[in-house]
Amino acid sequence: MSLRIGQGFDVHAFSDDGDHVVLGGIRIPHERGLKAHSDGDVALHALSDALLGALALGDIGHYFPDTDPRWKGADSAVLLKAVLKDVTGRGWRPLNLDLTIICQQPKIAPHVQAMRERIADLMGLALDAVSVKATTTERLGFTGRGEGIAVQSVVLLERD
Repeated sequence: MSLRIGQGFDVHAFSDDGDHVVLGGIRIPHERGLKAHSDGDVALHALSDALLGALALGDIGHYFPDTDPRWKGADSAVLLKAVLKDVTGRGWRPLNLDLTIICQQPKIAPHVQAMRERIADLMGLALDAVSVKATTTERLGFTGRGEGIAVQSVVLLERD
């Protein structure tokens, strides 16, 4: 059996407008949106980077550059599915993944189960293979000051 592990990290700053954020494919009410070329789903972006990193394929910015108007306002679930199609087309399949969302606000706990279910569906994984956690930085750093959201992701792939 051949295995690969990939790690992803992404950050988006809050904007001064908006009424929600999208995290893990779920729309979460919040007084500010995220600055981004796409829908700003920092969780799915970090997961896409983890998938790409496992196979040394670059990063999401290489696949979907923010200079390309085709990706303006794009649904990050569509981007993730395109990355996953490339990964599986190369003979690999995800076994499990782990996401850590780092922010002070919005509160993530009420949305974790919905995010897990959405990501499991997008990735074709069983629910127990998808971990979504949240933490704060105890008001330290840019996330602690409420300036944005960061996400770390790890994914394990197996040669199909």
